[in-house]
Amino acid sequence: MRFIPLTLILVCGFAKADQDERLPNKCEVCKFLTMELQASLEKTGRSKEVLELGEVLDTGKRRRKIKYNTSETRLTEAVDNICEGILQYNVHAERPGSLRYAKGASQTMTTLKNLVHKGVKVDLGLPYELWDEPSVEVSDMKKQCETMLEEYEEVVEDWYFHHQDQRLERFLCVTHILTTSELECLEEVWKGDLGSKAKVEENTEEKTSHDPGEL
Repeated sequence: MRFIPLTLILVCGFAKADQDERLPNKCEVCKFLTMELQASLEKTGRSKEVLELGEVLDTGKRRRKIKYNTSETRLTEAVDNICEGILQYNVHAERPGSLRYAKGASQTMTTLKNLVHKGVKVDLGLPYELWDEPSVEVSDMKKQCETMLEEYEEVVEDWYFHHQDQRLERFLCVTHILTTSELECLEEVWKGDLGSKAKVEENTEEKTSHDPGEL
């Protein structure tokens, strides 16, 4: 029996949801900026490295020593290119609110790639090799992240040197950037896909048409 590929027709189905774009709001940008920066700092928080600052004088006076994990150098290294990390996120259109932004492939995209590997022709309106490129939403979040970080650089430094007893998200987003009406996304917590994968696969079967010569 000759195998004839299936053709997936995306006229209004589930995959089109991944193409629906909405630019991230200020709450979402602040949320992921602080998540990335906090994670970056936590990687070096236990370092016992000691830095020597300044030059050795002719008198033989020693350089000033400072612990790396409390140094400005550590903060600078953590902040450097922090917004580039945003480009690792993807849009998970099947999730609500800020939860639509997460690292790793979305369930929808994973399902579509599996279909392609099985010989199904999937048309998203762009070449397959571009499917993993950052979306317009994610690219916009990265730009907003850079602008926000530059605008609130002194606030971040104040938190780092004087207020690390508070979560960065609360100190930066709640106290300095967002209004009371803009805090909703900070309360959103991921609890799992709750059967979204099954719904995606069910919709896939419904949107699949067979070549007449297949039967």
